[in-house]
Amino acid sequence: MRALATSVGSAGQAGRGSRPLGFSTGALARSDVRGALAMLEGSGATAIELSALRLHEVEPLRAMASSLDLSAYPYVSVHAPSRFDAADEGAVVDAMVELAGRGWPIVIHPDAIHDFRAWRQLGPMAVVENMDKRKPIGRTVGELAAVFAELPEATFCFDLGHARQVDRTMTEADFLLRELGARLRQLHVSEVNTQSRHDPLSWGSVRAFQKIARWIPEGVPLILETPANPAELQGQVTMAAEALRA
Repeated sequence: MRALATSVGSAGQAGRGSRPLGFSTGALARSDVRGALAMLEGSGATAIELSALRLHEVEPLRAMASSLDLSAYPYVSVHAPSRFDAADEGAVVDAMVELAGRGWPIVIHPDAIHDFRAWRQLGPMAVVENMDKRKPIGRTVGELAAVFAELPEATFCFDLGHARQVDRTMTEADFLLRELGARLRQLHVSEVNTQSRHDPLSWGSVRAFQKIARWIPEGVPLILETPANPAELQGQVTMAAEALRA
């Protein structure tokens, strides 16, 4: 596979301020983590988010973690399940704490949390993501302030697609960056449709993201959540790079 052009700088130029850039395994192959890694082999991607987005994916990921060859990825994170019952929360947190012990930040949907006290043990390895408009919390600066009050050490995953779906003018996105920029640890980039599903990037979303690109530090890792087959990977990376041009 031809290597992806993954250097994204303040002017989008290779070799200047390059940021780790790659994909979510769930976007490429849902529950098949090894299959997604195989798709990216030799691509030049420098970031990966291992998906445990569905509860049944947690234990398989936990079991395979030590055997995964992630040497190509300077940045590795894990996406915790987006939905689980309170009875399952202890086991989910235990698994996420174990994975965080490998140096992998844990991306969390705030609306999935039942007991904030359990998640505090992750400290700064907890990475709270802003939500799409269907969720009851976590969509705006005000809603996220209440979450960070419960998780004061947590960092921030800025989902540009969610922010645009909540406010097409990108005003709320600007507020999120200004208020939470000091916590910013990772980006999620995709098109988010009216059904709150992740779609491949469009040039409309690229232009919208460019409005706030100047406020995003160059070294923050970028994870694409766009579904893509091998032939589409480079095109999505090119568009993501364009979206982050300041």
